[in-house]
Amino acid sequence: MAFVKDMIRMWLRSWKRFVSIAMITLLGVAVLTGIYAGCRDAFLASDRFFDNQGMHDIQVLSTAGLTDADVAALRRVAGVRKVQAERSQSVTIDVDGDKSVTMQEIGTNGIDQPYLQEGRMPTKSGEIAVTKQFIKDSGHGIGDRITVTPDASEVSDSGESDKQAGKTDAQMSDSPESDTSEATDEQSPEFPTELKIVGVVLDPQNLSNPDGYSAMTSFRSTATSDYTFFAPSDGVTGTIYTSVTLLVKGAADESTFDESYEDIVNKVMNRIKGTTKTDRQKARRQELLDAGQKKIDEARDEANRQFADAQKQIDENRNQFNQQIDQIVSQQNAMLGAGAGSATDESARETMRETIISSSPQLQEAKAQLDAAQSQLDERKKSAEQTFQDKENELESSVPNVRWYVQDRSSLGGYSALESDLSSIQSIGNAFPVVFLLVAVMMSLTAMARMVEEDRGLVGTYTGLGYGRLNVAARYMLFALLACLIGGGLGLLLGFLGIPAFLLVVVQGMYVLPGVRLEYDWLYGSLGIALFVVGVLGATIYACAEEMRQTPADLMRPKAPRAGSRILLERVTPIWNRLGFLSKVTARNIFRFKSRLIMTVGGVAGCTALIVCGLAINDTVAELGTKQYRDIYRYDLMVVANDADADAMRAKLQADGRTSATMNVRIESGDLANGEGSEGIQLVVVPEGHVDDLNEMITLKTVTSGWDGVRKLFGMSDSGESDKRNDSETVLGDGGVIVSQSAANALGVKAGDTVNLTNGDGMQVKAKVSTVTRNLIGSDIYVSESYYGKLFGSESGTSDSGESDGSNSGGSLTWNAVYAKLTGSDDAQIKYANALEKDDSVTKTMSCADMAASFKFDLMGAVVALIVALAGGLALVVLFTLANTNVSERVREMATLKVLGFFDREVHRYVNREMMILTAMGVVIGLPLGRWIGGLLTAALNMPALYFEVEVKPISYVIAAAATMAFALLVQLFVNPVLDRIEPVSSLKSVE
Repeated sequence: MAFVKDMIRMWLRSWKRFVSIAMITLLGVAVLTGIYAGCRDAFLASDRFFDNQGMHDIQVLSTAGLTDADVAALRRVAGVRKVQAERSQSVTIDVDGDKSVTMQEIGTNGIDQPYLQEGRMPTKSGEIAVTKQFIKDSGHGIGDRITVTPDASEVSDSGESDKQAGKTDAQMSDSPESDTSEATDEQSPEFPTELKIVGVVLDPQNLSNPDGYSAMTSFRSTATSDYTFFAPSDGVTGTIYTSVTLLVKGAADESTFDESYEDIVNKVMNRIKGTTKTDRQKARRQELLDAGQKKIDEARDEANRQFADAQKQIDENRNQFNQQIDQIVSQQNAMLGAGAGSATDESARETMRETIISSSPQLQEAKAQLDAAQSQLDERKKSAEQTFQDKENELESSVPNVRWYVQDRSSLGGYSALESDLSSIQSIGNAFPVVFLLVAVMMSLTAMARMVEEDRGLVGTYTGLGYGRLNVAARYMLFALLACLIGGGLGLLLGFLGIPAFLLVVVQGMYVLPGVRLEYDWLYGSLGIALFVVGVLGATIYACAEEMRQTPADLMRPKAPRAGSRILLERVTPIWNRLGFLSKVTARNIFRFKSRLIMTVGGVAGCTALIVCGLAINDTVAELGTKQYRDIYRYDLMVVANDADADAMRAKLQADGRTSATMNVRIESGDLANGEGSEGIQLVVVPEGHVDDLNEMITLKTVTSGWDGVRKLFGMSDSGESDKRNDSETVLGDGGVIVSQSAANALGVKAGDTVNLTNGDGMQVKAKVSTVTRNLIGSDIYVSESYYGKLFGSESGTSDSGESDGSNSGGSLTWNAVYAKLTGSDDAQIKYANALEKDDSVTKTMSCADMAASFKFDLMGAVVALIVALAGGLALVVLFTLANTNVSERVREMATLKVLGFFDREVHRYVNREMMILTAMGVVIGLPLGRWIGGLLTAALNMPALYFEVEVKPISYVIAAAATMAFALLVQLFVNPVLDRIEPVSSLKSVE
């Protein structure tokens, strides 16, 4: 019992160490669990929402549209739980100019159901539900009536069924026999145009928050249409489906963001991509061929019927003509006295007919007309038959091979953006706790080693009395364990309640997550505490083992002072001789206690590195807009118009007279994919003869893997040099596409790779990557007009492999966008861009000056602020622990100084000088270490449309160093009273 009481008294005396270990554990567990829990809560809420709304697991699209036969074939695939055919149509609406809208049919089988936020779901023809974004932009409300106009340029388009890739059912008319569908009674989807708003919904395929601050981050736009309207099946016509969506058996039981979910879905996708896809592609093409042949046959039958009627008419007229001639012959025979039944040979009668016809101009004209009619009819029949024969010969080559696109949820831009944002933030949360754990182990080792050393006499006494070493060590092990458990428990509260609540506020500013709630992960939380318990207990056991290795007699004697030794500085005579006495003592003390030197410098360096790392991420994000829109984009304005308004848009630009240089391009929303996944991209087609002009508008600086990647990891970015080093710029060629670095990084694409490229019409081809160029924001793919033609061919179709067998299609391209350099100040350019966007001929404008000034990434900024705050707290705790340990192990030294006549302030300076020097040494090491860690973390952030090029401003180094030194000064306020309370008499008493 006395042993236990003494143990408790010892714990109470060491409350400062207890608090230090508990605080370090609290911060470490909070960092380990907090960011993870916040992202996990968002993941779980998203998964529940997707399951409740029936978000499709697989989506099938086709270049020739999808039919009931395709739907039936997909139902027969093993592992498919539900199948739903969907129809959609592209329309436009006037909202400060023409805006694109996707009219989407609400499925009847429970897949991809919109989430009702206000009002009610539409049930009758002409009723629609709209998104909050439309309500916000248009000013309309529930009950208002609106009118939409079908897209004249794509009458049969059914919109972007995947909201990103732009796959439309217009491809069902890939064949030049675009009216083939009429022969098979096929009809593209058509929706009512006079509409009434009855509800406001959330599109499950795009969770972006229109009311949040993410509205400014237009670079993360995940849809090619401006709005999506949802309508019931009532009133929708058309037998061709835009897409077919599927739910997979067992997929809903897994988290949509886990590999187990992907494995289940991939198995079914592979089955569809096997025989089902191949068979239905062939069958659909055969349907088109049969439809074309049927039309040709019907046209031939109709022509033959008309030819038969014409021939019949000519034969009747010729019979009438011959009867008239025979009557004249009979009359002449009668006049010559021949009887009616007299036998005149046929040759004589024929001669008489010819004579009669030749003697009468009228009869000659009649006969000539009959002969001409017969000749014309024969020629028409011959020509028609040749035409039909040519059509039959051309039919096989004119009908392209049908292509199916089988996609999972990752092809949806909104889904991919949410997953990427949360995963990247979670990766930061997985990296920082490593540093916290290392610091916790170091500080625990320092604190517990000192605690055991202070009690070495007591430890020797207990062991001499017969107590086992394990029992004695348990005093300290339980002390450390209790501190870890209390600190870890509080850390779990902060990690699963405080930090997630903060993160979810930021996340919900970017995405709408219905039903999000804070949840506790027992396994992860328990492992988080266990990790720090093992680390701290390991350090405690090591400290106990080091002391208890000695005999009880040795332990009960005072520990011999550490032998003095010369330090390196003493060998530098010019400096050493100029140091004062106390300065020499300080220098010797710093380097004599190697363990204290290593622990202090290491702990301070780790905390400083965390602060620098957080500030590095903040600076990197803050500089993205400036680097992209000032350095990489050399143009000032990008203007995009619909194809039909392209000429009017260019005329408007020219008439305004605000441009100093312009360049016409074609911009399409497409998709880039490889084995790593897919990403929405902006495909930029450059006209022939103007590829050199592209370098005047955009800095195309080549980047490679290898050394460039190594330099990035170590933070050695050469940002800002792209405009100056023109010799390293590449020029767009006809042998491949140029992929921007921000797109290539997310998918691991490099020069020389072959990727799957999808254009705005949904045509997918295999393209070669010629170069990867520096780009930080957006996912631009540059392709020459010639190579675009080779890839996608002309409108007459493509080969089965997806690569064009046609020639340059550039003659049919519409240059729907313009890069322009403007005159005037930034404010004037922004004002002009805003005014220009209101013009009817303009769909979208982007002012680089506006984007550079307004770009922000709030989610990352919030995480950085959290990390810096926690790192600062850790630095304060570490310095407090080290300072108290330093004082506790030098009490006799401080007492001696006081006996020698040192005043309190002199003692303060004597001790604090050493701590400040050690802190400064830790700062010097921590600054470059933080830069390096920042490079590692930003390299791990693979986010769509973003590439993080490490940037640390000088002020960030100053802030990190100043903050650490300020914490050291703050700790002195707590340490100085401890020094004042040291009593020389009691402290210098002998142990005996």
